Amino acid sequence: MDAEPRFRVKLAETQEDLRAAQALRYRVFVQELGGDGPLVDHESGLERDRFDPFFDHLLLLDDTKNGSVVGVYRLLRDDQAARAGQFYSEAEYDLTVLKSSGRRLMELGRSCLDSDYRGGAAMFHLWQGLARYVAEHDIDILFGVASFHGTDASELAQPLSMLHHNHLAPKALRVQAHGAAFQDMNLIPKENLNRPSAMKQVPALIKAYLRLGGYVGEGAFVDHAFNTTDVCLVMDTASMSEKQKNIYARDVTK
Repeated sequence: MDAEPRFRVKLAETQEDLRAAQALRYRVFVQELGGDGPLVDHESGLERDRFDPFFDHLLLLDDTKNGSVVGVYRLLRDDQAARAGQFYSEAEYDLTVLKSSGRRLMELGRSCLDSDYRGGAAMFHLWQGLARYVAEHDIDILFGVASFHGTDASELAQPLSMLHHNHLAPKALRVQAHGAAFQDMNLIPKENLNRPSAMKQVPALIKAYLRLGGYVGEGAFVDHAFNTTDVCLVMDTASMSEKQKNIYARDVTK
């Protein structure tokens, strides 16, 4: 990048905004990761699905690039999910423990950054926008699926086992992967784990959620259509430590 990025975060307001988000998702999830789906528009280069009209779309823009969309988060509150008929991740995970908790829920999904903006401040700015949204809507629990690239569990045995042994959600938050696509994450005994090696295989987004005090549900979900192995991450905003809150929401007040 030639100039220092000048970031701005906003919710998508127009169809043009939404198409820009879907175009970034296409570049990341389809072109980079090999994903696909029934509503993916290869001709127009858009990654989309039936849930898009129900979600809010949080956009990260770089005003040094004419306001180009360089980051995306898809947000679905429980009241929006009721209109959609379900949460997106209910196709992969049983969310009964969360839905029966009586607490305000919000699902996070389709988080991605343009390849030129990874490893820098971009994700932090996107998180600040997310924190403002969470505060505005009094959200208690954040959750959503995050992915490992590939569907061969044997190649992911170290990181999946590490997540199972060290970051499994307490029972009150422990969602569980569904049926035939359920992949047991307890593949290697805890004493045989190589933690440094395992952590190297964990995607940056999952590591970030763990630093914020996130947990994983029981079992991974093998998504052959998207060429991923998914884990469901759950964060209780009330149980975040002050240090974690500062990472996630610095300069954000309720």
